[in-house]
Amino acid sequence: MSERVLVKQLQAREDGPVSVSGWVETVRDQKKVQFVILRDESGAVQLVNPATRPDPDGAEQDVAALALTDTISNLATGTFLTVTGELKHDERVKLGGVEIRIGALDIAAAALPETPIAADSSLDKRMDWRFLDLRQRRNNLVFRVQTTLEHAMRTYWIERDYIEIHSPKLMASASESNAELFEVPYFEEKTAYLAQSPQFFKQMAQSAGFGKIFEIGDVYRADPSFTSRHATEFTSIDAEISWIDSHEDVAAMQEELLQTAIQAVKDKHGDEIAELFDIDVVVPALPFPRIPLAEAREIVKARGYEIPRTDGDLDPEGERQISAHVRETYGHEFVFITDYHPEIRAFYHMRDPETGLTKSYDLLYKGVEITTGAQREHRVDVLEAQAREKGLDPEHLGFYLDFFRYGAPPHGGFGMGLARVLMLLLGESSIREVTYLFRGPTRLAP
Repeated sequence: MSERVLVKQLQAREDGPVSVSGWVETVRDQKKVQFVILRDESGAVQLVNPATRPDPDGAEQDVAALALTDTISNLATGTFLTVTGELKHDERVKLGGVEIRIGALDIAAAALPETPIAADSSLDKRMDWRFLDLRQRRNNLVFRVQTTLEHAMRTYWIERDYIEIHSPKLMASASESNAELFEVPYFEEKTAYLAQSPQFFKQMAQSAGFGKIFEIGDVYRADPSFTSRHATEFTSIDAEISWIDSHEDVAAMQEELLQTAIQAVKDKHGDEIAELFDIDVVVPALPFPRIPLAEAREIVKARGYEIPRTDGDLDPEGERQISAHVRETYGHEFVFITDYHPEIRAFYHMRDPETGLTKSYDLLYKGVEITTGAQREHRVDVLEAQAREKGLDPEHLGFYLDFFRYGAPPHGGFGMGLARVLMLLLGESSIREVTYLFRGPTRLAP
């Protein structure tokens, strides 16, 4: 059995026998020669076979050569196969400067002749056939970028002595609010809820004395939104740190984390992203700009846009407007919006005793919110009072409030949507394009 060689390894090999495996991307069946483009997980290579056609005069021919020509003529796009043959370097070959002359061809799994999706298929249709959609080189790159991004973040944290946790996704009560909850039947006629966030358990780690923690895991929101940036199940990137002075400590950590991760993506994939997405990956300079919410609203108003929301927050167009201002003024793709009113923040956000505003921020990237971060309130009496202000019954938060009855350090953290970061980094229009298998109000399959 010949050793399988990845396509990306071919250029470094000398001419000679080789074996590659992958799926058929295209077949060009010409009169005197056949070309097959074979793609594997690392790239594509051109296969060539001098076609042997039946002799109309009935002359004796090479049966094996005829059979190979016939097999190639009938290959359907998507067929998985292994080819053994002779590798040849040839600078005239546009695809990598190498080609393989087919010696033998072994079909592992034939594909149906009619492919259910095409390049111009709708997004929903492509989602129906996601495994075929993902065979595109462009889509394959999305998840290589995702892998690099996550690895760089984990490396950043681990090198700084953070602890990785895996919080439970089944909960006895809401993690943030009673809205947007998925109920799950549990044992003995009980009801469990899918976690909206690891928030409470991130904070528990601070009371447990872990100091600095992170988690990359799934969260669930029963949100009937059909926007390009919402999903009912998504991957959240979370971190929480102890002994902070304010939310500024959290913001400083996050901007350094993002700079490190985006630099890793640019170093490893920058050229390919430019080729396939027409995007120049910009590594953000430190520090990111910071603008208080009240000032941001005034800037947006001065740009000619009236924010229709009555709660004092920015709406999506307001986020785009303030981000445009930051890009024009500071040449930056990120901006922290700070100093939110308690009415539009969670009950556990700490408040500044002088201003009454929360010690919190939203982080916008290219005009879209990707993060909420804050210093948390760690004094149990204050937490109880702030919960009541929000109409929450402290008795229903008993297990959470217990975390703070036996001592808790000043702490804070953030939650960030992985798909939103990827979508914006690659210039895509929807998180569906950068989610392996998207889940939304009308999609539970595949």
